[in-house]
Amino acid sequence: MEYTHQSIEQKWQKFWAENQTFKTSESTEKPKYYVLDMFPYPSGAGLHVGHPLGYIASDIFSRYKRLKGFNVLHPMGYDSFGLPAEQYAIQTGQHPAITTEANINRYREQLDNIGFSYDWSREVRTSEPNYYRWTQWIFMQLFDAWYNKEADKAEPIASLIEKFENNGTNGIKAESDDDVLRFTATEWKALSEKDQQIELLKYRLAFLRESTVNWCPALGTVLANDEVINGVSERGGYPVEQKKMMQWSMRITAYADRLLRGLDTIDWPEPLVEMQRNWIGKSVGASVKFPVPQLNENIEVFTTRVDTIYGVSFVVLAPEHELVADLTTASQKAEVEAYIDKTSKKSELDRLADTKTVSGAFTGSYAKHPLTGEDVQIWIADYVLAGYGTGAVMAVPSGDQRDYLFAKHFNLPIVPISDSQDISEAADPNKDGKYINSDFINGMTYQEAVPALIEKLESLQLGKAKINFRMRDAIFGRQRYWGEPVPVYFKDGLPYLIKENELPLLLPEVDKYLPTESGEPPLGRAEDWKYQDQYEYELSTMPGWAGSSWYWFRYMDPQNESNFASKEAVDYWKAVDLYIGGSEHATGHLLYSRFWNKFLKDLGYHNEEEPFKKLINQGMIQGRSNFVYRVLDQEGKGTNQFVSLGLKDQYNVNPLHVDVNIVHNDILDLEKFKLSRPDYQDAEFILENGKYICGTEVEKMSKSKFNVVNPDDIIEQYGADTLRLYEMFLGPLEQAKPWNTNGIEGVYKFLRKVWRLFHDAEGKFKVSDEEPSKAEYKALHKIIKKVEEDIERFSFNTSVSAFMICVNELTDLKTNKRKILEDLLIVLEPYAPHITEELWAKLGNEAGSISYANYPEFKPEYLVESEFAYPVSINGKMKMNLPLPLDLDQKAVEAVLNENSDVQRLLDGKPVKKIIFVKGKIINMVV
Repeated sequence: MEYTHQSIEQKWQKFWAENQTFKTSESTEKPKYYVLDMFPYPSGAGLHVGHPLGYIASDIFSRYKRLKGFNVLHPMGYDSFGLPAEQYAIQTGQHPAITTEANINRYREQLDNIGFSYDWSREVRTSEPNYYRWTQWIFMQLFDAWYNKEADKAEPIASLIEKFENNGTNGIKAESDDDVLRFTATEWKALSEKDQQIELLKYRLAFLRESTVNWCPALGTVLANDEVINGVSERGGYPVEQKKMMQWSMRITAYADRLLRGLDTIDWPEPLVEMQRNWIGKSVGASVKFPVPQLNENIEVFTTRVDTIYGVSFVVLAPEHELVADLTTASQKAEVEAYIDKTSKKSELDRLADTKTVSGAFTGSYAKHPLTGEDVQIWIADYVLAGYGTGAVMAVPSGDQRDYLFAKHFNLPIVPISDSQDISEAADPNKDGKYINSDFINGMTYQEAVPALIEKLESLQLGKAKINFRMRDAIFGRQRYWGEPVPVYFKDGLPYLIKENELPLLLPEVDKYLPTESGEPPLGRAEDWKYQDQYEYELSTMPGWAGSSWYWFRYMDPQNESNFASKEAVDYWKAVDLYIGGSEHATGHLLYSRFWNKFLKDLGYHNEEEPFKKLINQGMIQGRSNFVYRVLDQEGKGTNQFVSLGLKDQYNVNPLHVDVNIVHNDILDLEKFKLSRPDYQDAEFILENGKYICGTEVEKMSKSKFNVVNPDDIIEQYGADTLRLYEMFLGPLEQAKPWNTNGIEGVYKFLRKVWRLFHDAEGKFKVSDEEPSKAEYKALHKIIKKVEEDIERFSFNTSVSAFMICVNELTDLKTNKRKILEDLLIVLEPYAPHITEELWAKLGNEAGSISYANYPEFKPEYLVESEFAYPVSINGKMKMNLPLPLDLDQKAVEAVLNENSDVQRLLDGKPVKKIIFVKGKIINMVV
């Protein structure tokens, strides 16, 4: 019987589905293990061979953990709200739900074909109302919460109201907006409901505030920073500009310190951890106020180098700063407005990245230096961002390179602060430079100057010590249709929550998926969509990251209609033990998920400070592009001739991408090439050795490069087990590696060798119950040990190589012993589940799946060598190998040599003068 992968794989995929083999229950005495994949957005293109890499790795680990006796939760779902489906809806008029459903069905079919051990009974889809009702519910909890800095956790807003009613703002330590009021309990009670709600909005963890956002006119929506690349939208490549809008935000900054501390407690890749540290960006310094008397206002700046304050010669504001309009004089108005308009067309990332261009505009106004009282000019420049710090900086040209270039460009004063001649060393605490131009700190060390200056600023009420974070509050709104409706209505212009028993707030039907003619988001098109028939709903929807910021909890208890997950389920599964996904989610998704996890912990819904204990970023599988070479005529125009790779240098050619699916081992299928495009029908080929050899290059896998390989095609030809093994075989999981179908044949041959171990020469299933030899036990226990060690350290590629060596050894030994082959199947099962299930059943294990067998125990005694093949040399030249027991001493070895006919033949009667014997290494006979 031959190995027929199609019938075997279909049989076992059907078996797993019908028997719900991988359905998980909390009712077990087994230890738990939670393995999670970053769930996909289901696109219409489906999966290519690069997508399943992480899924295959997590599935191998999940199957291995089951064999090791763990109760494994390994779920899958879909992040199914998002821009692509909506863009398609705008183009075609088809509801995004229809497109999404079709795409999910395609993904599910492909995932099933690869043989993943997912518990499909726990599938979630973020766009389903029974899921997003809980996303809306979490939003409501955030809206109804504040962050108590004294307790270092979030608390219900009711506790803050109680404090206001009893003591006013006295003793309140809260994360809040900067413009909060100070009041007594009596004054609080005297405020109208509207004024109370306005004030509470400054404390809520979900709040409305005017913010500078990335606005994409073509898409009609706000985009997150990670959705903007080089000043254009990631989706579609449309221009993005800076714009001030009233937006929902999440006060993630309240959790900045906890998010930073938590990084020390989790097992994540160090580059990813460092990216999060940089994104959070903790800085210790001081807040300093520069008075603006004509406005009766202060410009507040944050600085990590308050000791350089005497070198301040001007102040720079972000063009979006709220005081710019009031500070701009009539004579400077045209210049300032033109500069603001120019800046609005650049993204924040572009502004941060451009360190060479110097630009700005003078407002015409002056601020007072807080310590000297001197006038300093107030400028605007795009290198200062409104959302970072206070949106203003004190410029010290003698202590900062960018300030220096700005001052030189606009001929502004440069005030020395140190006797150092190198501005990069100015008042550097690690250098020997001494402060000058200030009687107050002259002669002080850096360590003395900083606290003295802060104390002086505090005494003047113009500064204080402060810790600042680079991270900003997260914008939480998109002006789109295909997203979660925000469960909010407006009364007297203020937001109020709908009632919890009214969840989910469903997406209304609209006639088009475009903004209204008056510029409102698409939800503004919904007819008669009002709360209690009178109040306007929020017309923005939640961003794409909303549903993915808590989804691992829903997998724990996906059918629960009373809670997002029961206390029993979250207490059992706790946190994700292993999370595998792409490094592109290093900041956005992972920071927001950690934030929501900590918030839900604060409110007592679970007990884990971090959601993902261990995280692995799988590398990208790159495409291996193929090229044909079109011959050009004398005028440089393309002809209908194509020359093979080895001959192309003899012609003037233009390389063209060719579909890798019509190339095999870099040899072009000429007939399929002719059929691939009408203009290729009459193509002529200049061959080498009767073949057309294509060129190759490693590039990103994409349709435009014709190098996309569909896993369905690989599975059809070679099988899912081959695909699984081959993807692991390509290289270390975390590294990028090129896809090369040329090498897959070797993996397929390996599986056929495994099959033949269980069958005789005529293809008949034949397994012996005889006791295995020591050599057979040795081969088995080497692979048991190797695979266990490799999987535990996620070195899957080395396991595949070890399997090949083991099967070759067993083939050479003509092994067909049950005791060897049964354990070999269990060890191989995580990698190749279909063939192992089939052979497991053939061995007589009809009762259940191999998935729940016990991983065989490694016994080190089988690897202890009792014999060694000694290299025997005569006068230093190696002549033969002689297997001998390792316990023989020199005298016993000499006796064997004297009696061995092969050794005596090599000596040819010559007397032996000396025998050099090193146990376990060599024998050298001197004649």
